[in-house]
Amino acid sequence: MNTTLRALVGSAALALALTSSPALADAAKPNILVIFQTEEGFPFFNPVKAGAEEAAAALGATVNFQYGNGNPERIKSLFQGALAARPDGVALTIIDSNAFDDDICALVKAGIPVVAYNVDDEEAAGGNCRMAFIGQDFVSAGYLIGKRMVEQYGIGKDDLVFTPVDSPDAVYAQLRQKGVDKAMQEVGARTEILGTGFNESDILNAQTQYLIGNPNVKAIIGIGLPQVEMAVRAAETTGRTIPIGGFDLSQTIVDGIKSDKITATVDQQPYTQGFYSVSQLVHYIRYGLYPSDMKTGGNGLVDKTNYQNAEANLGTRR
Repeated sequence: MNTTLRALVGSAALALALTSSPALADAAKPNILVIFQTEEGFPFFNPVKAGAEEAAAALGATVNFQYGNGNPERIKSLFQGALAARPDGVALTIIDSNAFDDDICALVKAGIPVVAYNVDDEEAAGGNCRMAFIGQDFVSAGYLIGKRMVEQYGIGKDDLVFTPVDSPDAVYAQLRQKGVDKAMQEVGARTEILGTGFNESDILNAQTQYLIGNPNVKAIIGIGLPQVEMAVRAAETTGRTIPIGGFDLSQTIVDGIKSDKITATVDQQPYTQGFYSVSQLVHYIRYGLYPSDMKTGGNGLVDKTNYQNAEANLGTRR
């Protein structure tokens, strides 16, 4: 190979490396964008934000936050806006397994690494270009709380377990329900899911009406945080004493556990989701370390035996 050809090949290789390598980002102080699906200040995501901020501070990165306000079109526009703004990395939730595929793939193809947190594509890496997912294994979590309710309350053949949720079509709802169903099917019990919407008064009204119409409900497993909170009030409104379990943490849920109105809740540890999303993006940008999937929460049931730590860290790390 002559000197001129060797130089041309070397220049081409260098150009390819610069366009495809994470080192093209500002490795000294990478700028990470975290996109939330909800409005600013939504309580569940405060620990996610705290974790992201602490990871950025520890690793010498900057982190910025944008909010989708629960509007899929706005969320889509934020993903598209990130492509134009070109942050060094993006952490986001995938609340729809189809609607955002092209936008997320466009980010990755443009050399912007993407880590999903909290909610993944239903087909995981097979359905989306995101590089890794950091969040709860929803099916395992559903099975965990389902088994706990079965074992503690003797749920068995032909018993009915009520599973209210904000939106039955949401990915997390379908997968959590799948896990709960598995636990119930093992003992011959059945579940009935009900979409209640997102507004507290609507949730309370829907659950109250369901309990009035179904006096044989053996237990309630709220598939999301507000459904667990409102289940306590719905049971009180109908004058029923019904075992209640579910997902996630709030002061209302902890108070329910302390008063024996809620048996247990599955903690998905949102702080961990924020911390490791930012950490893995920074390590990829700085060192080329490819992000890894990470299950958060594991078998982290919070009940009357261990609620104290969760209560002490509500809103920050729990």
